[in-house]
Amino acid sequence: MGSATVPIGDGPVAVLANPTAGRGRHGDLLPAVLERLGSTGRPVRVLDARTAAQAQAGCHAAVADGVAALVAVGGDGTVHLALQAVAGTPVGFGPVPVGTGNDFALETGFPADPIAATDVITDALRAGRARPVDLARITGADTPPRWYGAVLGAGFDAIVNERANRMRWPRGPRRYDLAILVELARLRPRSYTLRLDGVAHEIEAVLVAVGNCASYGGGMRICPAADPTDGLLDVVVAGAVGRGTLMRIKPQVYRGTHVEHPLVHAYRARTVQLHDAEGIVCYADGERIGPLPVTVEAVPGAARLLR
Repeated sequence: MGSATVPIGDGPVAVLANPTAGRGRHGDLLPAVLERLGSTGRPVRVLDARTAAQAQAGCHAAVADGVAALVAVGGDGTVHLALQAVAGTPVGFGPVPVGTGNDFALETGFPADPIAATDVITDALRAGRARPVDLARITGADTPPRWYGAVLGAGFDAIVNERANRMRWPRGPRRYDLAILVELARLRPRSYTLRLDGVAHEIEAVLVAVGNCASYGGGMRICPAADPTDGLLDVVVAGAVGRGTLMRIKPQVYRGTHVEHPLVHAYRARTVQLHDAEGIVCYADGERIGPLPVTVEAVPGAARLLR
């Protein structure tokens, strides 16, 4: 992670807190987080965010009102909401990782312990400094521009997410396990057109991931060489693999060694255009974005991290 710093303003701090992040197991941490943030001498206010729409509106309103910093207490979904408001602005951003998946926070150098992460943010607020980090910006034919910090998935992983989100039973992680089993039975390569900085690649693949950071899904290092300060996106493609091969490769993703498989290919580009013939819905930071085609662009220094 680069060492260059930029100044942030001396204004107040807004806090977006998701009490259900990490299935609620860190729900009692918020007072300690607020106490530490308040020790900087800056005014601190918690945003009214009982729904995702309220959270989104609250973040945008806080930035428009001139806050110097926005702190997101939650997981990757909470971070994703907050990034929509701070991207491309001088507002400092700090993620406090309390979610089931905290990929963006960990990949950009924050401690896994929420209180330790808060202390890092607090130190940066006292010093009035932040560190620029890249974000990815998505544009699609039918969706407004969206930002993401970690990884966009547009293959088997996205198909599993889409099925799990339609299921009402079972609840919790078992729903995703069942969705994986159902979609494994239906697994087949799909046709994509991948344009990397304008150069077209026609591919047959079961998985396409576009990473600003290396990991998604709570530590799966799908794009292991991705660096969120290099101004580039890493694209990892798993080609026409079968069920058995995919299941053998999957445990290697946590180590990032899956890219050594002969049917897995990695690319790097500033702009990625992704089309497919079958209407796949893509997900970024674990959040539903919309159907392909999409264009993803690396935007250097789009966020200012409080670290």
